[in-house]
Amino acid sequence: MKNKLTRNWGLKIASFLSAAVLWLVVTNINDPIMTYRATDVPVTIKNANLITDRGQVYEVLDGTDMIDVVTISAPRSIIDSLDRSNIVAVADVNDLTSVDTVAIKLSTNKYSDKLDSIRGNIDSVRLNIEEKRDRSLPVKSITTGEVREGYVVGKVTTDQNLIRISGPQSIISQVSKAQAEVDISGFSSDISTDSEVRLYDEDGNEITAPNIEKSITKVRVSVEILERKTLPLTCEVTGTPEDGFRFTGEVTFSKASVAVAGKSKVLEHIEAVSIPSGVLDVTDASEDVTALVDITEYLPDSVVLVEDNFAGRVDVTARIEAERDRAVRIPVERIRFDGLPEGFRAVITEPANECSITFSGLLAVLNEVTAEEVNAAVDIEAWMDEEDMEELTEGSYWMPVNAVVEGRDLRQKGVTEIRVHIIIAE
Repeated sequence: MKNKLTRNWGLKIASFLSAAVLWLVVTNINDPIMTYRATDVPVTIKNANLITDRGQVYEVLDGTDMIDVVTISAPRSIIDSLDRSNIVAVADVNDLTSVDTVAIKLSTNKYSDKLDSIRGNIDSVRLNIEEKRDRSLPVKSITTGEVREGYVVGKVTTDQNLIRISGPQSIISQVSKAQAEVDISGFSSDISTDSEVRLYDEDGNEITAPNIEKSITKVRVSVEILERKTLPLTCEVTGTPEDGFRFTGEVTFSKASVAVAGKSKVLEHIEAVSIPSGVLDVTDASEDVTALVDITEYLPDSVVLVEDNFAGRVDVTARIEAERDRAVRIPVERIRFDGLPEGFRAVITEPANECSITFSGLLAVLNEVTAEEVNAAVDIEAWMDEEDMEELTEGSYWMPVNAVVEGRDLRQKGVTEIRVHIIIAE
């Protein structure tokens, strides 16, 4: 029996090897080794808090947290059950190197022990690690576009005016301003809308780094839209110039009209910007008087100036001229007698035909006066009081003539007398 078991060893070994080879051939025919390639496989960064807990932030460089191609070799039965979602790519910050790279470990979430191999076209995540910086910035609100013709933008306000940002020092230091923009094109009424807060550098380029954290991302912006109107300026002059001088009535402005804006219901009742009395005072003046006036003080509430490069200061000038004299000759028959007692007649004996009366005033006014405009009279009662005369008696007397020119700012200069003959009427 023993001889039978130990006989023909070579033949027995050859038979075993043949069987093994046959098994491998059959196995490979039924479940051969195959290759599967997946693209754009994301890498999970694990234990990133080891960086952030030190007051630092990191940025993945060159998109190395995404593997372009992962290649898996495994039996067909395994490959057929795998897809991209089964691939696990992890970079553990515990393995951070001195050059700020982290090795990528690849596996699958099933059958990982049955894989022949798994590899990616990159083997590590490259990081840029910086100190973290915090900053607070005011949020500025701006408008873009143009409102409807005849309207302007009034106040622009936000419900929050401060933003806090944090991120890599190299990026945060570039931020120059935070802005919320509102497009006002074609609007003629107030706007209220939520607007994204954007960050810009000093050259106006938007900074969109994904690793910047913002305390707020949007703000509510309210834009006041006002109607525009052009208004003239007026001024009430007070005071009396020095004797011998007069205010001509002419007021000039370094800017005769101004553009303002306000709500329509307010502007419809405003026809001018009126500078009140007391601002321009010509008391005892002998030459033009000029005052620098801030007209914003006299704008109604909620009405504002809307002209570029104009802050509201205007020179206001009252014209002052020296009085001039002019003699006007009127026919004596135009002189009437007031207060002549009943039973008497008054006859002018001198001058015979015309009486010369001198007026003082502005030259332009004097030049326009005609004899027909002069209203001349002798007040008999006033003359008698002046002469202490209780009763009028016949005789020849010199009496003063009082003259005015209705509707003109003139005054009679000096005393003009005529000889009057008083006669008892028959």
